[in-house]
Amino acid sequence: MKHALLISTIALTAMLPPDQSVAQTLQDKAAARLNDLRLSSYVTSRTVEKLATDSALRTKAMQTIQRMGLTKLYLEVYRGGHLVSTEHLIFARDWLKDMNIEVVGGIATVPGGDFGVRQKGPLGWFNWQNEKTQRDLEKTIRMAAGIFDTFIIDDFLCTGDVSDESKAVKGWRSWGQYRRELLTELAQSVFIGPAKQVNPDITMIVKYPQWYDRFHLFGYDTKTLPELFDMVWVGTETRGRNTQRFGFVQPYEGFVNYRWLADIAGNKIGGAWFDHGDCAEHDFIDQAYMSVLAGAAELAFFNFSNVMAGHPDHEKVIAEFDRLADLAAFIRDHPVTGIPSYKPQNSDPAGDMYIMDFIGMLGIPLIPVHSFPRDAPVIFLPAQAAADPDLLDHINKARTRGADLIFTTNLLIASPDGDMLARMAGVGPDLQSKPTRAQLNKGSERTKVTIELETPIEGKDEPGNIVCTFGDKQLVLLKVNETPHGRVALLNTHTYSQSDFDAVGEVLLCPKPLGLLEINGPALSTLRDAFGCITFDGPSCITYHPFSLASSGNCVIQNFNDEEGDIAVSVQIHKGKSSKFIEVFSQKPIPIHKTGSKNCTSLDLTIPARGRIWIRRTD
Repeated sequence: MKHALLISTIALTAMLPPDQSVAQTLQDKAAARLNDLRLSSYVTSRTVEKLATDSALRTKAMQTIQRMGLTKLYLEVYRGGHLVSTEHLIFARDWLKDMNIEVVGGIATVPGGDFGVRQKGPLGWFNWQNEKTQRDLEKTIRMAAGIFDTFIIDDFLCTGDVSDESKAVKGWRSWGQYRRELLTELAQSVFIGPAKQVNPDITMIVKYPQWYDRFHLFGYDTKTLPELFDMVWVGTETRGRNTQRFGFVQPYEGFVNYRWLADIAGNKIGGAWFDHGDCAEHDFIDQAYMSVLAGAAELAFFNFSNVMAGHPDHEKVIAEFDRLADLAAFIRDHPVTGIPSYKPQNSDPAGDMYIMDFIGMLGIPLIPVHSFPRDAPVIFLPAQAAADPDLLDHINKARTRGADLIFTTNLLIASPDGDMLARMAGVGPDLQSKPTRAQLNKGSERTKVTIELETPIEGKDEPGNIVCTFGDKQLVLLKVNETPHGRVALLNTHTYSQSDFDAVGEVLLCPKPLGLLEINGPALSTLRDAFGCITFDGPSCITYHPFSLASSGNCVIQNFNDEEGDIAVSVQIHKGKSSKFIEVFSQKPIPIHKTGSKNCTSLDLTIPARGRIWIRRTD
């Protein structure tokens, strides 16, 4: 394989302009490091057709492949009413294979022209209940299965259809249940079954988008689809975090989405998929690093036309490929660790929608899990955990072994055992969702911080608590209850609920920014302490990714702020051993700062704006 790729590199180089040498490309590195990290791209249907008919575009495409080190392309057979002919698909496939580029088929299941039937609803998706939609897609899948041995279904295996046709079949079920059951059935009858009838050895891949807390509403069943499909791919397309266009999505969402689906899919997990849309400088490379930190060994760039057009971060990908590949290779055997955050499959978030993304952006290393973490010393339980009918039993067992728990107010509201959980947290029963905007006490040294609380719970400003002011009342954002069975903390914050989406007409992505990310200083330290994250100190919007929770110091830290940030990492001192650390990306030693403790030392570092560091202990 490597020998063939080297031959391909020589052939590709011959197609480059005279002033462009192979030293300026990634192809040689990509050929040597396939087992560490692979770079690929998805080609949409109209570009596939142009590749088959335009020799000039093929020349540009091969220059792009050479420049970006791509070793795999996904050729789309259909999108939005445009169906690529069998002749053109075969030509494009064979042309790439002749250059030793791996080829995979793909489809974007969105309506257009006379193909299928458009849904009745706010987005341009299919009415999957309609027989024409099913028939047109099955015919296309059978065609594609005769051409490709691996095939991926892009983001749109979902529906928001509310037509009379769908209502009649839905019956008593909720829209979410109806859609999950419908698309589970069609995944087999329209996609997997027909494809394997034509090509028994075909590998069928489902690709999830990044909006994990909304999957269950629109047909993306996270239990059945990973069981039915051969592989699972994950969208980590967080883009720019401070813009309305694609929602105020936080970079940590890519990590959460990938790790949660990897926890579900196990060995079926494939790679990560992100795009250029709404990406200013640094946003594209941020997606690459967050995907690798989550465990991805392949990065698929959407879409190939954007890759050919260029982006400011492409040069960063080229320059930092070895760093990304080194990190991917390391994480394969040393995955990022953290505090488990419990989200069962197909669970509803209530007013905690995307809460893990924002907690992660505060330097608290959350790891999403789909099963209750039975052995963890600290566990985060947001409203999503209420979907587990055995949650109270799990909690009681965790308390028996002395685990520290963090509840959210939304969990107490959503859980049938909410009153009992409220007593554990030291607050009154019968809580209701009443989002309240309050000013954080001692929140930030630079500006006043307004936090949206889930409900007005009065409390005192005492050690362990975080308090906000609302009129003449003191309301808790965080309340800590020390009990003989461990600490129970209550986080009383509101991220998003359906009403927040409805207010701005949003369907999938974060509808507005949150003041939660402006917490700094003592309040942020108190919040981190409640999660047991006492080894890391620094401003908000700097993420902390440890490779061990035993204060080893091994970690990656990323700065998503537009100014440099000072951070400190506390590490344990081992008796009789010297403690030496390096920053892996630069290979520079890291000085240690002695503290008053005999057992710990501190690594004090400054992280550049929009930069990252990798700390590794060398002894």
